Amino acid sequence: MNVGVFLPNWIGDAVMATPTLRAIRNHFGRDANLIGIMKPYVAPVFDGSSWFDDRWLYDMSQHQKAMTPRDLIKQMRRNRLDLVLLLTNSFGTAFIAWLGRARKRIGYARDLRSALLTTRLYSPKRNYTLVPFSTLDSYLQLAYAVGCRVEPPQMELYTTLDDELAANEVWGKLGLSEERGVITFNSSGAYGTAKLWPDQYFIELAHRVATEIGSDVLLLCGPNEHDRAATIARSAGHPRVFSLANQKLSIGLSKACVQRSKLLVTTDSGPRHFAAAFGIPLVSLFGPTHIAWSDTHYPLETHLQIPVDCGPCQQPTCLLGHHKCMNLLLVDMVFQAICRKIGEARR
Repeated sequence: MNVGVFLPNWIGDAVMATPTLRAIRNHFGRDANLIGIMKPYVAPVFDGSSWFDDRWLYDMSQHQKAMTPRDLIKQMRRNRLDLVLLLTNSFGTAFIAWLGRARKRIGYARDLRSALLTTRLYSPKRNYTLVPFSTLDSYLQLAYAVGCRVEPPQMELYTTLDDELAANEVWGKLGLSEERGVITFNSSGAYGTAKLWPDQYFIELAHRVATEIGSDVLLLCGPNEHDRAATIARSAGHPRVFSLANQKLSIGLSKACVQRSKLLVTTDSGPRHFAAAFGIPLVSLFGPTHIAWSDTHYPLETHLQIPVDCGPCQQPTCLLGHHKCMNLLLVDMVFQAICRKIGEARR
């Protein structure tokens, strides 16, 4: 049995796919050949796990470690896939699965791709408009369409030895304290600027956490957030506030740093799901996005969102220019949520 799974293209969505991967592996067992089909930048999310027997990386660009879509189609035909699960909702991936001659193709009937699927699922709608529905649950529905048993929604991730060694090096270089504990901040949001909490708010919050709670603060960042993280850490004006800006950055390092922190404060982006997968308490800051779309049913998460008359708009940038949904989410609200989470953890 050759089973291919097209994985999501967003880091957070890839983490939300892990309960579905667990369900598929449990259903088909180790006799099945489970192939993860994904973009190269998503692959490190799954490093350390044992779900896949093989990984096929594909990309439209000339990525040296990835196949082109044409090469992927040839690879699928050579391996004669019995089943393909499409966790992506694009027409393009359904077209690739169809051209790749996968015998069964299961996905959501969206973006004019119904005819390319052998089993179609339909997203809930009201008055022809999609109803907010957890992405994690929507992935599990695809697994249930295959015949998988009901699976708990708990996400799971792993780190590699290299990830842990890299985190050890960061802890040593920066002098991060296990005794004081490390609270990690994630200020980024690849979706767009509308998801970002103001830098000045993060600066004030970092200073308060280091001063009033006494924990070390570590700002996570990716290559594109290098300068912001460095500026926030420097501007906080406290010797126990640090960033990863001058470290060798990777998804694996971010995972390992989140895993050993005592709490994460984050925008609605990838590292938020890292914390939930590792069982780390977190405070999530929501602005333009509807919480229901990315609900992970994680009991140690506190959602903070200010109701505004223009939202949640689901837009990557604020079309009205005032960014009220994030500007009205004040530092003191977030700080109090952190204190409550720390108190809950102690109890």
